[in-house]
Amino acid sequence: MKVHRELAGSLPEFRNAVVTIGTFDGVHKGHQQILGQLKEEAAKIDGETVIITFHPHPRKIVSSVPGDVKLLTTLAEKKILLEKAGIDHLVVVPFDHHFANQSADEYITDFLCKYFKPHTIIIGYDHRFGKGRTGDYQLLESYGRQLGFSVKEITEQLLNEIAVSSTRIRKAIAENDINTANAALGYPYFFEGLVVEGNKLGRTIGYPTANLHIGSEEKLIPENGVYAVKVEIVGSHDTIYGGMMNIGLRPTVDGKKRVIEVNIFDFDTAIYGEHLRIHVLQQLRSEVKFDGLEALKAQLAQDKKDALAAITF
Repeated sequence: MKVHRELAGSLPEFRNAVVTIGTFDGVHKGHQQILGQLKEEAAKIDGETVIITFHPHPRKIVSSVPGDVKLLTTLAEKKILLEKAGIDHLVVVPFDHHFANQSADEYITDFLCKYFKPHTIIIGYDHRFGKGRTGDYQLLESYGRQLGFSVKEITEQLLNEIAVSSTRIRKAIAENDINTANAALGYPYFFEGLVVEGNKLGRTIGYPTANLHIGSEEKLIPENGVYAVKVEIVGSHDTIYGGMMNIGLRPTVDGKKRVIEVNIFDFDTAIYGEHLRIHVLQQLRSEVKFDGLEALKAQLAQDKKDALAAITF
């Protein structure tokens, strides 16, 4: 998959471009149906699939409370998932107030047609675009008749499924219902973090941990608890490790700040400065305060057994 970050002068001449537009947050099962439709249409005409998405998320620009935006996938994660889905081109359009203030007609002629020369646009019947959200499916269709592109509709049923799925996934993650979230996503929820130095207490009780710093404030992180996970070292494609992760305040130790720490099974290498990709498989338990380190060690031994039972390769 080719990723394009600029419009003027940098986009190729797409071959029979079959285009869809959206945030595709999560690239979940509902989105995957649209991607399948996109690829089917492209195959019929020997065309290329093109997804147009926006960065930052449009709600960060147009919302009165932009800090409330929490995403299932960062842009980097979205790239991974769309590439796995077999998309040819991802165009990341810088979204700002100038772009948001285009009229609906300008959006079609000066953006879609100028840069993409689409053969086919696949879009939802309720998709709105342009300043004041005045553009709709009917306007796009009328321009298509004039300018020579076709418009195909994503059904109301599928759009409703997508909206429900996105809301359901966010709610499930917020409530630690990882099984529901993963079922709707079609893959284990994941996030990335930079390994930073911690207080090294885990080593003294037999469970060394990699402490993670999450770079994106927008990324939705599961709530406090202990989880079974799979761990990748980003950039190293050789091994995926099993592990268990704690998110929380560590009330048995100090209880002062929220941390994310991962115990990687059968692994004893210093990885400070590396990025880890954590695939969240299942919540094992909620966070609990124990009566001292011995009680904590006993629970960690049980957590490891439970995590190993939940992890399959």
